Amino acid sequence: MRTSGFTNRQQTSGMPYGKYRPFLETNPISLPERTWPNNRITKAPRWLSTDLRDGNQALIEPMDSARKREMFDLLVRLGFKEIEIGFPAASQTDFDFVRSLVEDDAIPEDVTCSVLSQSRPELLERTLQAIKGYHRATVHLYNATAPVFRQVVFHNDKAQTIEMAVSGTREVIAGAEKILRDDTIFGYEYSPEIFVDTEIDFALEVCEAVMEVWQPDSEREIILNLPTTVERCTPNVYADQIEYFCRHISHREHVCISAHNHNDRGTGIATAELAQMAGADRVEGCLLGQGERTGNVDLVTLAMNLFSQGIDPQLNLSNLDEVREIVEGCTRMSTPPRLPYVGDLVYTSFSGSHQDAIKKGFAAREQKVRDAGGDENQVIWELPYLPIDPHDVGRNYEAIVRVNSQSGKGGIAYLMKEKHHLDLPRRLQIEFSKIVQRTTDRFGGELEANDLWQIFADEYLPASQAGIDSRHWGRFFLDGAHVSSVPSPSGGDTEVSIALNDRGAKLQLESFGNGPIDAFVHAFEQMGMEVRILDYVEHALSAGRDATAAAYVEAVVDGEVLWGVGIDSSTIRAAYKAVISAINRAQRQSQVTDSSVPFP
Repeated sequence: MRTSGFTNRQQTSGMPYGKYRPFLETNPISLPERTWPNNRITKAPRWLSTDLRDGNQALIEPMDSARKREMFDLLVRLGFKEIEIGFPAASQTDFDFVRSLVEDDAIPEDVTCSVLSQSRPELLERTLQAIKGYHRATVHLYNATAPVFRQVVFHNDKAQTIEMAVSGTREVIAGAEKILRDDTIFGYEYSPEIFVDTEIDFALEVCEAVMEVWQPDSEREIILNLPTTVERCTPNVYADQIEYFCRHISHREHVCISAHNHNDRGTGIATAELAQMAGADRVEGCLLGQGERTGNVDLVTLAMNLFSQGIDPQLNLSNLDEVREIVEGCTRMSTPPRLPYVGDLVYTSFSGSHQDAIKKGFAAREQKVRDAGGDENQVIWELPYLPIDPHDVGRNYEAIVRVNSQSGKGGIAYLMKEKHHLDLPRRLQIEFSKIVQRTTDRFGGELEANDLWQIFADEYLPASQAGIDSRHWGRFFLDGAHVSSVPSPSGGDTEVSIALNDRGAKLQLESFGNGPIDAFVHAFEQMGMEVRILDYVEHALSAGRDATAAAYVEAVVDGEVLWGVGIDSSTIRAAYKAVISAINRAQRQSQVTDSSVPFP
């Protein structure tokens, strides 16, 4: 045998990578004295949902008024205090929806609604007309400042770009004073679009010019939104830009720095989190990451990331299935099954080793909770493969472990215990997992908890005690048994009288032994069978008047080691049924190779 000294090297891809440039060669920034890597996120940011604007404009089928209202009501219930509700100058539908919220008195007094507009006089007037009568409202103005837009799209130089931002700000102020009520709490937000691609000092210059008009102070905040409208750099570079901006912008104490991140590189979450570490006060995004191209940053994931670190997200996400259902209904967009925290499979393990670790983790936690007096909130959550408790977001533990061909004994045992209250001994877990493996290998697909029970019942339980429509099998069935303590001349102090059904024939057997199970086994030895008990385990399945017990027997039957299972209201009868189960299985396995139930 030889060992490898090195791995094979990757070959050239053949893709035209030379047509692209590293981001820092396009828009360099130098911040060697950066401090953000040492910072921690210790509180939730201000949240702004842009589901009704940025998210809506990216839908294949934009929301109608009814779906917009349902989305708005959801955002309010979740706890959003800032909601961007539309681009009212862009369409009559958006304008009418913005008006409907105030006309229907649908906006809580502590919720600020934001509307977007380009820096054009006719659009700004229409925008302000839409929010007339609002208690709290913000106008969000933007214009393109990035070089490729200045040069290719609008053919503006830097001075013209600044003038557009400044004149738009003046129009907003003048229009608000003319159109809005005196009691309206009015705010202003400005975005240098696309900030991430804009020269950092020019972005500062434009924002300073805007603030010179707005004149922020302690009673007059300005929101400066710094978007990665197209994500083109690594998150650390954006964090450098944010920290640089925060250090150099004037009136910092009166400025709310807002991060608006998209996900083109798949790092929108990291970009938003590092932006907060670098000084951003607010995050704009959408539920479940809706938005243009790869989407806006997912506010649910961001908020749940905080929650998983012991930080109050200040959004109530305790029923994520409801959130997903409403978002999917409103957007007509499906949710990927592995989307963090929300997807169908995110609390699911198929891998056998993962399932075994989860099962042991739950058992250890149950003990810690008992030691803490039953208050599970006093016990820190520490479970393998589960960063949060699924119950905290409305999920059921049954969905955590799912069974397919990759599953092992741990996951199968977990489902049998959680769904059917059967605490299988470890060696029985190993035996049953092999039976399940044969079924999944043969038929493919995933087994649900009921499928798992069907296989278990058919393998270990006679039809009379399975509680399901199982195939009738087995040579022996127990019709009845009576145990008494009677000394025997041949040894043993327990006598058992057994009523047995042998392939339809009624048998009455008497036997002695050192205890009820030993006496029962001797009865079968009288019939020429070799039966020896290796292990016996029992536990209660339920409590009260209708209590039942489960018994598990590991036995050697005619030289073959295998398990039997019995369930009965009597622990003795459950043990006898377990012995019969092992004997029947030994005879059954000598006749058929694959004893699992056909799985459709």
